[in-house]
Amino acid sequence: MAPTPPLPQHDPDTFPSASLGESRRIGEILRKESVGGILLVAFAALALVWANSPWADSYFALRDVEIGYEPWHLRLSLGAWAADGLLAIFFFLVGLELKREFVAGDLRRFRTAVIPITAAVGGVIVPAVIYTAIVTGDAEASRGWAIPTATDIAFAVAVLALIGSHLPSALRIFLLTLAVVDDLIAITIIAVFYTESIAVTPLLLALAVIAVYGLIAQRFRTFFHLRPTAAWLILLPIGVVAWALLHASGIHATIAGVLLGFTIPVLHKKADRASENGPGLAEVFEHRFRPLSAGVAVPIFAFFSAGVAIGGGEGFVSAFADPVVLGIVVALVVGKPLGITLATWVITRVRRIGLDPALRWVDIAGIGMLAGIGFTVSLLVAELSFAPGSPAHDHAKVAILTASVIAAVVASVLLSIRNRRYRRQSSMTPEP
Repeated sequence: MAPTPPLPQHDPDTFPSASLGESRRIGEILRKESVGGILLVAFAALALVWANSPWADSYFALRDVEIGYEPWHLRLSLGAWAADGLLAIFFFLVGLELKREFVAGDLRRFRTAVIPITAAVGGVIVPAVIYTAIVTGDAEASRGWAIPTATDIAFAVAVLALIGSHLPSALRIFLLTLAVVDDLIAITIIAVFYTESIAVTPLLLALAVIAVYGLIAQRFRTFFHLRPTAAWLILLPIGVVAWALLHASGIHATIAGVLLGFTIPVLHKKADRASENGPGLAEVFEHRFRPLSAGVAVPIFAFFSAGVAIGGGEGFVSAFADPVVLGIVVALVVGKPLGITLATWVITRVRRIGLDPALRWVDIAGIGMLAGIGFTVSLLVAELSFAPGSPAHDHAKVAILTASVIAAVVASVLLSIRNRRYRRQSSMTPEP
């Protein structure tokens, strides 16, 4: 029997890689997300401390203050405004990034996209299966199956930035691409599984307004590119109307952000491409609005969502008697890295794709562990899964916080060891 031919070491067409311009763009995204991740952790910690302090009542009173116009069903608490309103900004950025990756980025070709897509799918399926297996038989707990499927890109990138100064750029690109696909899956889950009823008329009106928004953005892309204030004065009011209508339809309002992001053009008009090599409107908007998302919207959401009254050490220990907590922690800390690493290994064998020569499987496992930091979207799914005030609602948040800390610590230790190895290698490499 003839020996099996060895796997190729590297195929630049099939493993996610990037041009110099793409690498610089991703590096800029990572730096902004790093700052956002630090702010996210700081605001979440502040909320947790305040909610367990002698002044806890004032925190919950602030979170539950209601403002808005009741006839339009927009009289919401500050916590709901943060989850439904501010987080729509975050999802708008997700929509921009998704469209750019599929139109002009590393996901535009199947041969390039197959690894991160498969890894993301594995990182969703395995945690969901583990969680479901742990809470089996508990009807209420089973509603939270999607909580451990999400990855918090800002938190994960902040950790990677702090400990990964010498890690290969291919690893950073892999994490960001994986997170982009993970976000797409999370958005689909929220839209499909967490919509109880749909009001058809507001939904149709919302889609019509989104179409108008897209037509204006497409038709006047150069105008919005050159005049930064135009988007605030023209597109923002239209986007708010679309958000309000989608909120009234029964679909989670953050989906409006994604749909609006999808309508923004990525490329220049054909007539302008020969003379204009600068970034398209989607990348321009991403550059303009990412600080608003990472620096304001997500931290405020974390502040209003992470405040859970644990009840001291005894309350923390008792929370772990709830299968919801055990299911989320095990699914994020074990299921995420297992699913990502296993799916990546399988697809490289099935399609005979070699890893980038700069990477090792332990690096993929480290990124998988880093993806176990399920914070922002996991908290949102927890809000949608369990009724406010129920034990499972608060326990799920305790589990998300605990799992995210464990995943961050373990990933930091593993990737720090790898970072030191890569630093020694770079110091030993002779300069040309």
